[in-house]
Amino acid sequence: MDIQFLGTGAGQPSKARNVSSLALKLLDEINEVWLFDCGEGTQNRILETTIRPRKVSKIFITHLHGDHIFGLPGFLSSRAFQANEEQTDLDIYGPQGIKSFVLTSLRVSGSRLPYRIYFHEFDQDSLGKILETDKFTVYAEELDHTIFCVGYRVMQKDLEGTLDAEKLKAAGVPFGPLFGKIKNGQDVVLDDGTEIKAADYISAPRPGKIITILGDTRKTNASVRLAVNADVLIHESTYGKGDEKIARNHGHSTNMQAAQVAAEASAKRLLLNHISARFLSKDISQLKKDAASIFENVHVVKDLEEVEI
Repeated sequence: MDIQFLGTGAGQPSKARNVSSLALKLLDEINEVWLFDCGEGTQNRILETTIRPRKVSKIFITHLHGDHIFGLPGFLSSRAFQANEEQTDLDIYGPQGIKSFVLTSLRVSGSRLPYRIYFHEFDQDSLGKILETDKFTVYAEELDHTIFCVGYRVMQKDLEGTLDAEKLKAAGVPFGPLFGKIKNGQDVVLDDGTEIKAADYISAPRPGKIITILGDTRKTNASVRLAVNADVLIHESTYGKGDEKIARNHGHSTNMQAAQVAAEASAKRLLLNHISARFLSKDISQLKKDAASIFENVHVVKDLEEVEI
């Protein structure tokens, strides 16, 4: 499981950072990629990665500001050009209005897609659990921005315990079909009458990962709830230390407020994203240093950076 940042800038693209988009790579888990936001130029950034567009099976939109959605029509159209690959349907989750935006863009541009898009729109009254599969559950909660905006909590379900093959061999179990039965939780009896209890050779289930991906927001309790015990919290850091007033006026957070959220939520790692173009490369280390005074395990991400979870 990895996260690759396709755009880490705030508001408008700069030479160093494109606007918002990130990919949650679940290739080993379910052979899919989930995209979160799709700002202008996202498809260009994808060309610089190993991501195959048809692997993108779900797109989650945090809000309808242009720097988070203007790349959607282009990406959806380019995804249709994978002529040498099987066309696969796509789910888009987001605030009410995302369906109208996408369909209008495709209609007026004469774009025809060879795959289906399933829209899952929500408003303030229809949040909570928005997706559940056999391996993942996704929750959404409203944040505090200048327009309706949400954050997402992606929870991987507990992983099955692993089989202790060496212990089985030591117990005299021959490698083969019996291993499979024991792995499936079935007790077996060996030819010499030895009873093998499956539970003695399978480790306890391992907790799944929790990834919290927030849209644009002021510091709010909803951010903390979404990030409780998260393995990774991705939080906007449009502004820096001392910019609390301007951040509030524009519906954003500072690096210090993001660090406060991570600390209050007992998150394991904080990744600062959505960085204003006012911060030059020489300023990034200070953003990190200031935030680390509140929450130590913090990192300021950059475009195309890949983070293993």
